[in-house]
Amino acid sequence: MRVTVRLFAGYREAAGVSRLDLDIAEPATAGDVVREIRRRHPHAGSGRGLAIARNGDYVDPMAPLAEGDELALIPPVSGGAVQHPVRVLVREEPLSVDEALAAVRHESAGGIVVFLGTVRSASHGKAVTRLDYEAYAEMAEAKMREIAARLERTHGARVALHHRVGTLGIGEIAVIVAASAPHRPEAFAAARAGIDELKSVVPIWKKEHTDDGAVWIEDHA
Repeated sequence: MRVTVRLFAGYREAAGVSRLDLDIAEPATAGDVVREIRRRHPHAGSGRGLAIARNGDYVDPMAPLAEGDELALIPPVSGGAVQHPVRVLVREEPLSVDEALAAVRHESAGGIVVFLGTVRSASHGKAVTRLDYEAYAEMAEAKMREIAARLERTHGARVALHHRVGTLGIGEIAVIVAASAPHRPEAFAAARAGIDELKSVVPIWKKEHTDDGAVWIEDHA
């Protein structure tokens, strides 16, 4: 299908145009378009704080696209990043419970469940000093979008999956799963399935550091 992409600031300068028509395979999301633009123009900017608008309204990267949609890539304004809810992300910066809640909160949600995975101080009888998380970020986010979309269809929920990478200290948040639904059973079920599937299929790896060495963890507990 063909969509129109509007570019501003660094993205416009890198591409040399302010508007382009992009042919992209179906089904496609707003995030797919961003990744294609950044593949073509890697010097456009860091991508940090980038907002996406579809037909004049802010959307998150999971938003589906249709033939003829107009997508605008909006870099941070001079006063700071545009604040918009992102339902799937992998990043080095600390995670925010408020961001995850904002991504799933809506007027029809009668129940919201949030799971936090944090770095614990002991594992298998050893004192843990820190964890290192590494991800194949592009594939990880794609798999997380698949999981979220499937859970939303199955449970009638809205799901956010946020994971941190890099070095984390004891007590820091490594992963957030948030789910909202009209009723609490569906919200609980979607959140539980979300963390279980994320741990089993998403390409994110954990290296555990203890006083006597470090090891890559394979059991995803």
